[in-house]
Amino acid sequence: MLRAFFVYLSENRRLRSFAERTAIGHRVSGRFVAGTEIADAVRVTQAVNRAGMSVSIDNLGENVTNPKEAQHSARLYHEILDAIVGNQLTANISLKLTHMGLDVDEKMARELVAGLVSKAASMEHGFVRVDMEGSPYTQRTLDFVHELHRMPGNQGKVGTVIQSYLKRSESDVENLLAEKIRIRLCKGAYKEHASIAFASKADVDANYVKLMKILMKSGVYHGLATHDEKIIREAEAFATREKIARDSFEFQMLYGIRRDLQQSLVRDGWRMRVYVPFGTEWYPYFMRRLGERPANVIFIARNMLRS
Repeated sequence: MLRAFFVYLSENRRLRSFAERTAIGHRVSGRFVAGTEIADAVRVTQAVNRAGMSVSIDNLGENVTNPKEAQHSARLYHEILDAIVGNQLTANISLKLTHMGLDVDEKMARELVAGLVSKAASMEHGFVRVDMEGSPYTQRTLDFVHELHRMPGNQGKVGTVIQSYLKRSESDVENLLAEKIRIRLCKGAYKEHASIAFASKADVDANYVKLMKILMKSGVYHGLATHDEKIIREAEAFATREKIARDSFEFQMLYGIRRDLQQSLVRDGWRMRVYVPFGTEWYPYFMRRLGERPANVIFIARNMLRS
């Protein structure tokens, strides 16, 4: 019920407008969002890198309404790639297709994203993660990524996200692995109908573990995105039991969540990537993070009272 409530809040345009315009909104979001400018993302990424972790940078936003907005979003990502090179950051980028204009002009969106992947492919460790959105975009996103990955020079330079709460995900994983496309596995943060998504946490977790083991044994470098310590311990045990090298996959967590666990994993020799979002359109992301973990709400409330 809590997650559904915060998903509802994330979609409330009036609350979003209020939050994104007020100083108090920016203050409470600071735990999970680097800031509003590229310089903020660079600053946070440098700190995360110094702690022994890599980063995925995301300019927050989705569902642009015109070509100008989509082109602006793409330009920002080109600037982020330049900043990664210029500051020698251990980082890649993550983007949403609707932020690139998928619903405005699909041909334009394809060209914008293809340009970013081409630029990333020219970098030594460049990589573009095409993020997953709600279920209406699942097949379109997967088709898009398959197409990008088949372009000359893009192999291993573009990947996507699979959400374990969708019942179709095992089939999608098989299709992606057939082309050795890198996957970030997460549980999912959108409200979906029970006909296409597992309703219970136990079922979502069980599917996550099942898919996780397939990915870990695939020979392709994947990211296991979870803050669930039980699942992380299961991944560690599975890697040890199956003699899977620690540098053949990575754990992934969100900026500001379970920093203690992030640092512990690094100390134990596991690879860790932190998802660092920035930008002015932070409200929907922030609300979904609160809904995923009640402790996040308590943390924010406690720190607001201290202030």
